[in-house]
Amino acid sequence: MERMRIGVLGAARIAPAALVKPGRLIPEVTVAAVAARDADRAESFARKHGIRTVHASYADLLADPQLDAVYIPLPNGLHAEWTMRALEAGKHVLCEKPMTANETEARQVAAAAERTGLVCMEAFHYRYHPVARRMREILDEDEIGPVRHISASMCFPLPALGDIRYAYDLAGGALMDAGCYPVNALRMLAPTAAGARIEVVDARATTLRRDRRIDRAMEATFALPGGATAEVRCSMLSRRMLAMTAKVFGERGTVSVSNYVAPQYRYRFTVEAGGRKRREHLGQAAKTSSYQYQLQAFADAVLRGTPPATPAADAVETMRLIDGIYRKAGLPVRGAA
Repeated sequence: MERMRIGVLGAARIAPAALVKPGRLIPEVTVAAVAARDADRAESFARKHGIRTVHASYADLLADPQLDAVYIPLPNGLHAEWTMRALEAGKHVLCEKPMTANETEARQVAAAAERTGLVCMEAFHYRYHPVARRMREILDEDEIGPVRHISASMCFPLPALGDIRYAYDLAGGALMDAGCYPVNALRMLAPTAAGARIEVVDARATTLRRDRRIDRAMEATFALPGGATAEVRCSMLSRRMLAMTAKVFGERGTVSVSNYVAPQYRYRFTVEAGGRKRREHLGQAAKTSSYQYQLQAFADAVLRGTPPATPAADAVETMRLIDGIYRKAGLPVRGAA
């Protein structure tokens, strides 16, 4: 295979930025088809973005022999079902985060990916950007010493309470939509030790008045391997337009990044160590979209077998922590019967 032909399940708002635009910049990728529950919306999306084929249903798109892969930007509660169906149909999958509604589903998807031998990648796009890689490099180089505390956040305002991200049946909530980023970042930055895991210590939620199962904001604390601690904060109640920070406190210094989620727009990367403070500037490479880096990584995995940073198996641990946060906050796990 020299070119990856990919279809989109759902004409979602994120699809142009996450797939269509970067797809135009990567010669070996063709966004070839789209399907949506609303046929008119699918037709409009295809015309606007120059997509040749429109399928009448998701199932029809999965049955298209001309497609090698699918991108799934559906609501959270539909991710596991359609990822599994895509894998069983022989399609590689790039699924929006979080890949599933809970840990049990994540294990099922990871098993299906293993069984089929297909690429199944969770779309934590920031993980493929040079800023995230550089943060991890600094920690691996031991510049700030052993990690003692990690703080990560993602907060933004979402006042439209009718938004599907507030729908319990679709696995909604601030932790699912926003908080999965800092939880994943915590995992990326945390010290590792054989057999040791991150554990949720406590969590507190601010919930919707009309549905106390749904969190509009969440704070959680963690115990990390080696005796370190961590905290994660997320909110769709934020008074600021965006607050997305990740900070690691070591014995000899700190690493801090603002806008670690989409640094191509603007970021601030600071390292303090040895009594000195410096800014990390990653130049032109940092201006390339995290979505472009992600799509290239997906193409590399499909076309060349390059292991991605966020395979389906990796989603299991993220969802274990998210489930644990909900339980500690006294809220039901998403997707639970």
